[in-house]
Amino acid sequence: MRWLILVLIPLLAAGCAQPSGHKSSQNEKSPTPADAAFKKMADEYIAGYLAWRPATAVALGFHEFDGRVTDFSAGSIVAEQARLARFDETFSHFATDQLSPDAAQEFRILHAAIRRQLFQFDDLKSYTRNPMTYASSLGVNIYIKRNFAPLENRVRSIISILDEAPRIFVAARKNLEPRLPRPFIETAIQVAEGSIDFLERDLVKALDDLKDAELKSRFTAANQRAVAELRSYVQWLKSERQPAATEDYALGAAKFARMLARGELIDLNPERILELGLSELKREQENFANAARIIDPSKPAIEVYRAIQKDHPTEESLLPDTRRNMEAIRQFLVEHDIVTIPSPVRPRVEETPQFDRATSFASMDTPGPFEKVATEAYYYVTPVEHDWPAQQKEEWLTAFNYYTTDVVSIHEAWPGHYLQFLCLNASSASRLRKIFDSYSFVEGWAHYAEQMMLDSGFGATMPSQQPQSAELKSAKYRLAQSGEALLRLCRLCVAIKMHCHGMNIDEATRFFTSNCYYEEKPSRSEATRGSYDPEYLYYTLGKLQILKLRRDYERQEGARYSLKRFHDELLSHGSPPIRLLREVMLKERSQWEEAF
Repeated sequence: MRWLILVLIPLLAAGCAQPSGHKSSQNEKSPTPADAAFKKMADEYIAGYLAWRPATAVALGFHEFDGRVTDFSAGSIVAEQARLARFDETFSHFATDQLSPDAAQEFRILHAAIRRQLFQFDDLKSYTRNPMTYASSLGVNIYIKRNFAPLENRVRSIISILDEAPRIFVAARKNLEPRLPRPFIETAIQVAEGSIDFLERDLVKALDDLKDAELKSRFTAANQRAVAELRSYVQWLKSERQPAATEDYALGAAKFARMLARGELIDLNPERILELGLSELKREQENFANAARIIDPSKPAIEVYRAIQKDHPTEESLLPDTRRNMEAIRQFLVEHDIVTIPSPVRPRVEETPQFDRATSFASMDTPGPFEKVATEAYYYVTPVEHDWPAQQKEEWLTAFNYYTTDVVSIHEAWPGHYLQFLCLNASSASRLRKIFDSYSFVEGWAHYAEQMMLDSGFGATMPSQQPQSAELKSAKYRLAQSGEALLRLCRLCVAIKMHCHGMNIDEATRFFTSNCYYEEKPSRSEATRGSYDPEYLYYTLGKLQILKLRRDYERQEGARYSLKRFHDELLSHGSPPIRLLREVMLKERSQWEEAF
């Protein structure tokens, strides 16, 4: 850090600056001396960030980190926490008015990313209060999902990771506090048991083709030790931590507000956000009821919702129908000139790998932005299992009714996450912008896309199995999209109520069953997630921010405005906090503050 002190002495004296949207007299593309100082800071931070989080680095495509795991020892955690704090302190006194506008934007993206990491250490206490951190630490599925290196090399990386299991779980027992939140413990046990099942069955099966007998023997030994360590960890949680479990998972209003302000630059207080969320929830419930009324005015809306779920693919047609409709969704984007698609490459629609089926319904798996070899993207759909009884198969396929599946495909692929991936790769976004993203922008964009597509007329022309009017078909799609929106709105309200108002798991479960019409089991799962993932409010919060930005951008652009122009601009800057996109896309500073 010595160089950092030297380069900052002349910069700190100038004091703090206006935000990056400040209209500098400097040409936007002209770097300043302060830019060079910031770049050195950023490079040092990123090097340490990746080194301490090798799994993240591998997912991004940096394979020099293959086979490494995070050092979870107490000394390592304290050192990383101190490193984050030093960077936060330095950034807090940096003279951003001496940066070029582009560098000032990147400065704030990085500072928000640093503070979000600090929040994990200081407030969420991920390494001392959350046993899930360790239960999920042996993540090796990327080494069998993506062929970025010869199989033998990937197996050596897997062995190196599995060999760390004893050290990881020794650290877990030392680091975790005596009294932990009950939902954290219960979820950690589920995660660990799922990891055991994966290691014993799916991982072994995935490596059937490995021919090197000596390497296979080493893998078997390492895998068996890792499984034993996970079983021991589960037993320790049950015997040493579960009896003393607490219900103390709430952050409190002050920490919740800090989470919003530091990580996503949202300065609206939680109470105002809850007020907005409850208002939107009521409005969306009216949309849900109105769509159901068009379909069948004689039945309650929830019965209509369940009835449309019977319109689903067969066991055999699930993947072919999904592929067909994915292409139709993409064609709708092109024909209606909604957004520029920067690549002709499609994601591959495939069955979800066996080892991911327990937790995945449908998902997009894109390569990291720095991946050079395994560059395929997969849209995974989880099929029925052949040995399931007929009733279980039917229940599973109802979740894949055509209307909901297409809305999910919009979210995951066109124009949701897969298009985000294509635009990021095609953009001139810097290394920093490709590494750090915003939860509210990434999930907010995908959730926004669901509503935007329906508002643009999607659904009426989609193929269907039986004759029906365009109005009826559109209403079914709207009902499915509204159901997805209600879930995300409930997440927003529950996150604030649980962490700021003392709502417990049972009360949160009832909130989901009452307001987005989920059954008890998935409602409880959503409520439990809210206890340890307060940021899941960002799906809706990001969507609302994007809708507001679109209204403001349309007002500003006047006759020049088009939906495509807005989307292309929005997706050309990486995935920063939406507040920063407002500063880039809106000319008047007074508009930046009106994020909602």
